[in-house]
Amino acid sequence: MTMELTYMQSGDYLIPNLIANSEPEEPLTKYGLMRRNFLKEHRRGTYSGMMLEGNLKEHCLMIQKQAEERMDLLTSQMAKSQGVNEALKASDQMKWVGLMNNIRASAEEIVLSELIYS
Repeated sequence: MTMELTYMQSGDYLIPNLIANSEPEEPLTKYGLMRRNFLKEHRRGTYSGMMLEGNLKEHCLMIQKQAEERMDLLTSQMAKSQGVNEALKASDQMKWVGLMNNIRASAEEIVLSELIYS
């Protein structure tokens, strides 16, 4: 793979005309940052390759979006299957909060194992 570079003259020196690849403007949130850190620490080859190709942030944003969608889906499905609804929220708020915290923790464990740490 050869790269054709153009140069500009600056005094006695030739300076390469380098243009950085544009990255998506959307910031990385929890799951995107977790994915990036996982790749950096445990999949160094993949991380380096994506950095060099300029598609690391795009990959992390895609994983982030999938993780957030999966969290929403799993949370709603688990809440429905366990009978956690607005009626329970109105009658016993503390029980509802406890159940929802357990559901979110379970859903996050699934998302982390399926998407982030794979």
